[in-house]
Amino acid sequence: MKVMLLGATGLTGRSVLSGLLEASEVSKVIALVRRPIDMEHAKLQAVVVDFDRLNEHADCFDVSVVVCCLGSTIKAAGSMAQFRKVDYQYCLEAARIARAHGANALLLMSAIGASSRSSVFYNRTKGELEDAVRELGFDVLSIFHPSLLLGDRREQRLAESAASAMAPVLNGVLLGPLRPYRAIRAEAVAQAMVNEVKGIATASSPARAVNVWSYDDILAKSHQA
Repeated sequence: MKVMLLGATGLTGRSVLSGLLEASEVSKVIALVRRPIDMEHAKLQAVVVDFDRLNEHADCFDVSVVVCCLGSTIKAAGSMAQFRKVDYQYCLEAARIARAHGANALLLMSAIGASSRSSVFYNRTKGELEDAVRELGFDVLSIFHPSLLLGDRREQRLAESAASAMAPVLNGVLLGPLRPYRAIRAEAVAQAMVNEVKGIATASSPARAVNVWSYDDILAKSHQA
């Protein structure tokens, strides 16, 4: 099975890439990146692209599964408009092109609280993307809803560092309906996504499904053999 990965250099995407390359069910990983990456592997095809001109790389989209971990923050993007371009436009355009070339599954890392009806710009953007990809007709659409991602980031984010330090305490009080808001290791999200790809690869005929996975679901899927 050939898999396309977006966001391969991010906190979660790096672990997804490693997991996909180790998976015997995956024959090739096509990673769309903005700049060359410092990794070589027999199954890896890293393609440097201009995400504003994805249609020029249509030959790369002949894959079975798309895994999208692409995302930014408003601060990192520089503006709300640029954030929306990365987190909505780029993700949706890649999904559209892949679907047009026959991809039958999309795994999308979104965020807890995502809703097109949200008054919060970040959550609303994520929710609008979810609504848009639902309309593309993938046989399998799995949307992952993590809260704060824990891990070693290459860039320092003061607010997230502070929240990460408090995560053990906060997770202890987030009970019942608040459990989905618990912080989670990025590696757990990545492993859950890799296991989802493996499941799709080994299914003789995957049933059509739209799945939304949050904290407990992600942990369970990350421990699947």
